[in-house]
Amino acid sequence: MLNNFEFSHWWFLFLLALIPLLLLWKWLKYRHQYPELKMSTLEAVQNTRSLKSFLRPYLFLLKIAAMILLTIALARPRNNFDEQKITAEGIDIVLVMDVSGSMLARDFEPDRLGASKNVAAEFIEARPHDRIGIVVFAGESFTQCPVTTDKNVLETLLSEIKSGVIDDGTAIGMGLATAVNRLKESKAKSKVVILLTDGVNNKGFIDPITAAEAAKEYKVKVYTIGVGTHGTAPYPQRNIFGKTVYQNVEVQIDEKLLEQIADMTNGEYFRATNNNSLRSIYDKIDVLEKTKIDQTTISRYTEQFYIFAFLAALMLVLEMLLRNTFFRSIT
Repeated sequence: MLNNFEFSHWWFLFLLALIPLLLLWKWLKYRHQYPELKMSTLEAVQNTRSLKSFLRPYLFLLKIAAMILLTIALARPRNNFDEQKITAEGIDIVLVMDVSGSMLARDFEPDRLGASKNVAAEFIEARPHDRIGIVVFAGESFTQCPVTTDKNVLETLLSEIKSGVIDDGTAIGMGLATAVNRLKESKAKSKVVILLTDGVNNKGFIDPITAAEAAKEYKVKVYTIGVGTHGTAPYPQRNIFGKTVYQNVEVQIDEKLLEQIADMTNGEYFRATNNNSLRSIYDKIDVLEKTKIDQTTISRYTEQFYIFAFLAALMLVLEMLLRNTFFRSIT
């Protein structure tokens, strides 16, 4: 391809500047060898010039073509194919997401759960070399997606997360314990849990501190995120007719517990109060947990000079054959 074509010894191409000088020299020599003769009419000689005599001066062009091709061959044309070898020390990450009914509160756009899914999708897309899994929890927990590098599967399963598929409640300890269980056998250089919730632990048979101690034992770092504005937020509730209405309810997040979990595992606690702050939190975690990537470029070359050298030799042989055969009788 032309995009990968290059000359290894490109400075030989400057010799091509001599070609116009050789053509000029040949033209001047031809004029001196065959001077013009002015005649009143050409009737006596107009049919005396043969094809051989007409083509003879142009025989020199074969030598010129051979010189051009030989110069190109000396410049070493070649095709360059670069191969990039990427070695990444990936990080295993589990996103633990609260899907309780309160995650449908409208202090985020479109709601807390929708905003969390959108930002998580951006986070997944930005980390192509890491294995990522998803755990969801409400009154209990389960693995939505095991740790994997298949981003298409991750994004599909993330988009399918919704509230109401499991018993309501907030089992923070269960969600964290499920994530730790997914990471305890991991051989990655770093194991990370990003736990997102908007409430207070009120369900589950595993205490959050017990789950945090297990995370510490298996060297799993936990970043905790409290989602919810300060004060009150519009929560969805059913009225007597079975329709969903929104009423302002006080936001209650157990920030002390989330801070304790983060401190125990060398992580960090964040509070998200709107879409922008939630996105900036994920950006900070992305910076804190950078994947080490080594990129090596290997260049491979396919030499093309022999083609031009062969054509140059062919031109010279053709010129010699024509000069000693077809044009031999012409003086």
